[in-house]
Amino acid sequence: MGQSLGRLLRMAIPTEPIGSIPRPLELIMAITSFQLGGLTAEELNIAYDKALRDTIARLEQTGSPVLTDGEQSKPSFATYPLSGAANLASDGVVIPFADGHRRQLPRLTSGPFRYEIHAASYLTAAQDYTRRPLKQAVISASALSLLYPAEGIADYPREVFVADLLDEAEEDIRGALDAGAANVQIDFTEGRLSLKLDPSGGLLRSFIALNNQVLDRFSAKDRKRIGVHVCPGGDHDSTHSADVAYAGLLPDLFKLNVGRFYLQMASEPDRESVLRLVSKLAAPEHLVFIGVIDPINPAIETPMEVRDRVLEAAAFLPVGQLGTTDDCGFAPFADDTSTAREVAFQKIQARVEGTTLAAKELGL
Repeated sequence: MGQSLGRLLRMAIPTEPIGSIPRPLELIMAITSFQLGGLTAEELNIAYDKALRDTIARLEQTGSPVLTDGEQSKPSFATYPLSGAANLASDGVVIPFADGHRRQLPRLTSGPFRYEIHAASYLTAAQDYTRRPLKQAVISASALSLLYPAEGIADYPREVFVADLLDEAEEDIRGALDAGAANVQIDFTEGRLSLKLDPSGGLLRSFIALNNQVLDRFSAKDRKRIGVHVCPGGDHDSTHSADVAYAGLLPDLFKLNVGRFYLQMASEPDRESVLRLVSKLAAPEHLVFIGVIDPINPAIETPMEVRDRVLEAAAFLPVGQLGTTDDCGFAPFADDTSTAREVAFQKIQARVEGTTLAAKELGL
């Protein structure tokens, strides 16, 4: 691209991806073969590494100043800490999507609860292939709290589970920060979904309180590098809670003790009213990354369309607090091939170029 690393890092309006990139078909076939006994773990790791190297290189080619690992070796954005755990059953909480398909979380069967994998391992693997800053996505404590069954677990009461969960969630974030993540993004897509499950907002407020128990363990300086991402889900080009009004989520969301908010916005039907509400809720110390790319829409946004969405947001938010992002990851689950890998990179490049155009328009 002919741009120096220093110039990229000096973008007037920060721009970042959310996380996942569609896996190459070759990797998806390797995962399937491994599950069927046709590949060894070593061979699968070679396939993961090849996909990671290609993802990093392709993200650099888009001009993105901040990268992710594309979640190439995660089974999903939500369940990566559970890989290899022996105390799980498959009949956990069901998440229905608007098109009729479902995802199902596992159910914890016994204690203690422990992460089998922490996010820092993905970060350190990606650091071998780039000099650019890397952000790291982690799953929220509130999402993993859904693993504990309503009927309880003998000899492992819920309060002990929660204590273990808080410790593990803290370590997931702290480990990534200590390993050199530019920032850590907590994925909180269950926030909007919670209002569908409990319109009173009680479940949402309990999720906010639980996540704040984790965040309260960090210094104010660290919390500036910690953010939260919300969207109505994005899997197989469908959502689980787009019919839930943003206005019910945002007042509680901004009570989370983080410095950065990553908000789905490109696919929002009434962006102006949502942006107006965000402008009233965001504190001066908050960075607000507005979604300007819709990953589940196959149409590739032009840089000019992105520019206009940034300018729209800048009419409500101080430009010093404004950033851009994608509404959601492009493949939060490893088996999701609804978005072509090439399309994802083209959309990301449009975001980067459109954000630069908007900055020039604003005189930055």
